[in-house]
Amino acid sequence: MGLFNFFNKPEKEDSVSTIQVGQEWHYQTRKLEESSTLKIVKIEQYENIGKIIHISILDLKVKHPKFPDEFLTEATHIPITEAALLKSITSIKNDRCDLPDYEFGYVRWKHAFDEEKAGYFAIPVIEVVHYLEESANK
Repeated sequence: MGLFNFFNKPEKEDSVSTIQVGQEWHYQTRKLEESSTLKIVKIEQYENIGKIIHISILDLKVKHPKFPDEFLTEATHIPITEAALLKSITSIKNDRCDLPDYEFGYVRWKHAFDEEKAGYFAIPVIEVVHYLEESANK
C-alpha cells in the first residue's frame, strides 16, 4: 500500500452511520420538485425489520383535492426503511436543522403499527411521493 493510499479515506464512507436525527438531505426528486428536501425526524430499530427512519418531506408539489388551487407542500411523517432511504438521498443539505411538527403523525402511525394496522415504505422517496399523490386523487 502506497503512502498516498494510507492517508486517503475510502472513496465511499459508510452512509448508514451518517444518517442522524436533525439532518436535512437532498434526494432524487420528481420533475418540478428539485428544491424538495427531506428531514430525518426519528430513527427506530426493530428486531425483525431493522431501522425505520421517520422523515418529513418538504417543498413538494403534490396535487391534492383539498387544495384545488394549490399543492400539498409537505408530508410531515413518512416511515421508510433505511435501505430505501439510502437509495434515495443524494447529498446532505444541513447537518443540524429544526424539526417540523411530525409528532401527531408519528403517534397515530405508532399506535396503528403496534396493532399491525400500519406499515412503512420500502420504496425510494420519489415513489413514496408518487404514491401520496395517486392516493390523494383517487
